[in-house]
Amino acid sequence: QVQLVESGGGLVQPGGSLRLSCSASGTIFSINVMGWYRQAPGKQRELVATVYSSGSTNYADSVKGRFTISKDNAKNTVHLQMNSLKPEDTATYSCNARLKRLPAVPPRDYWGQGTQVTVSS
Repeated sequence: QVQLVESGGGLVQPGGSLRLSCSASGTIFSINVMGWYRQAPGKQRELVATVYSSGSTNYADSVKGRFTISKDNAKNTVHLQMNSLKPEDTATYSCNARLKRLPAVPPRDYWGQGTQVTVSS
C-alpha cells in the first residue's frame, strides 16, 4: 500500500509563514506528480501547487509569488512553503501524489489525510 503523511499545519497570523510537508511511503515505483490542494468550508477543493517529476511547477494564481513548492526525490517528499499568508488561505490542505506502484500498473492518485491551516489574528 501507499501512504501520504502530511505535517506542518497550524494557526498563524496574517502575513506569517508556514511550511507543509508530505512524505509518500510504501511500494512506489515512480511518482509522476505531487502537489497540494485545499478546501475551505463551503467551497470546492482547488489546486494550490504541483511539482512534476521533471521539476516543473504549477501554481494557482491566488498563491503565485507567495507559495513555493519543492520536492526531495530521494525521500519522496514534497514541501509547500507558504509566506505572506492571508485569511483567505484558511483551509484544509491535502497532499496528492499520482504514482505507479509497479512498472506494469497504471498510475493512480493517492491522498493524504489533510492538515488544517488557519490564518487569523
